[in-house]
Amino acid sequence: MIARMKPMVGVMRSMVAQALLPAASTLVSRPARRDESRRGRHKCPRHLALCMFLLPLTLSTAAAQTVTVLHANRLLDVESGRILTPGEVLIRGERIVEVGTKVAHPPEAQTIDLGDRTLMPGMIDAHVHLFLHPGAEDLQTVEESVPQRTIIATLAARDDLMAGFTAERDMGTEGAGSADSAVRNAINKGLIPGPRMRVSGNAVDILNGHEDATRFNPDQHVLPNATWANNAAELVTVIRGQFKEGADFIKIYETGRDSFRNGIFSTPYQYTEAELKAAVMEAARVGKRVAVHATGEPGTLYAARAGVESIDHARQLSDETMRIMKAKQIFAVPTFTIADYFAEHAEVPAQADARRATLAYHAAQFRKQLAAGVPVAMGSDVGPFPHGTQAREFELMVKYGMTPLAAIQAGTLNGAKLMALSGQIGALKAGYFADVIAVEGDPLADIKALQKVSFVMKSGIIYKKQ
Repeated sequence: MIARMKPMVGVMRSMVAQALLPAASTLVSRPARRDESRRGRHKCPRHLALCMFLLPLTLSTAAAQTVTVLHANRLLDVESGRILTPGEVLIRGERIVEVGTKVAHPPEAQTIDLGDRTLMPGMIDAHVHLFLHPGAEDLQTVEESVPQRTIIATLAARDDLMAGFTAERDMGTEGAGSADSAVRNAINKGLIPGPRMRVSGNAVDILNGHEDATRFNPDQHVLPNATWANNAAELVTVIRGQFKEGADFIKIYETGRDSFRNGIFSTPYQYTEAELKAAVMEAARVGKRVAVHATGEPGTLYAARAGVESIDHARQLSDETMRIMKAKQIFAVPTFTIADYFAEHAEVPAQADARRATLAYHAAQFRKQLAAGVPVAMGSDVGPFPHGTQAREFELMVKYGMTPLAAIQAGTLNGAKLMALSGQIGALKAGYFADVIAVEGDPLADIKALQKVSFVMKSGIIYKKQ
């Protein structure tokens, strides 16, 4: 009986797919209305349940068959820093075929003229938290269930994509375990819209460490927002478990809470250099890497010597740490926007002043890092501030010492390297995935243009067109 049913199911699925293909093609190519692009909603003409079931299939089918030429007044070559005028990109299916001022226009191609905009590769945020939103972070993770937080994460992924971020690194679910793997997989299967994701699962921390629930009544036994590992052996065990549950890389909290003591920046380290080396070696055993939350010395030095892939936040780096990071091409991910947001939204003036002082200290240290040749990747720490607004990070990176081109390269080429996707994303080149955005104005002349994204394509599928 089952054997006889399978061909019938296949025929029915094919018939419904054919019926819905025009609607899917319209979804792929037509300009989205402003309210739709904002909310990620598209109307199916009929049979809603079947439409939603078959939408990933029809989208992927449509993308595989689509030939598109994107035209705009400008195109940014992020590698050379040149602006092409005009700029065109020929796309077949999910890949770029040709880029230039004038590309081939096959007869079957649909040409989309984006007018007075700049075409550029999709942006890459190397430090996001899909499972967080504005509000009391500690209370979110206690009061909200994992299913509720997963729904929030899917909405955050959509908002980031609509803002032009076509790839991201999720730096810990903050107590939601491996739920980020489910979100990543759903995006990859076309079930929900979102960026290409590299996920770390739950981050790793020590008992009484940075993400332990130290502010609650200990008799309540509130769980931490990370997974405990207190020595090298426990690190290896936890890392193996994270990879089993689908993590692409490991995030470790290497430093604790920051403070200024007599005007001197201070942050306690959490793992020794030997312990971090054990973690890096275990990840490398299966071809994966480790990133660390590390704001200052000596934790940043231990991390650099251990050979991590990135030092996130990096508010304080010694000369020796910077030398190692340059030599090993370990990325600093500054995350200015989160500090700026908290300074602007402090509960009391004294708190705002303290946060602005920390931000000013970080900015001064950042200029030293740039002068020392430390590689930088763009990362905003979005989550505690609204998703979809993190392009402000580029503005702050320029404010604190980078050129607009260097900041854009940090959020495209360097982000691709950090996500182990060099040669696939991060530039508009033949053979790369068609992750393309268009911004109003010229981002080299005004970096704020990156906050005005009017067109988003990922893998040849249009998600936003205004």
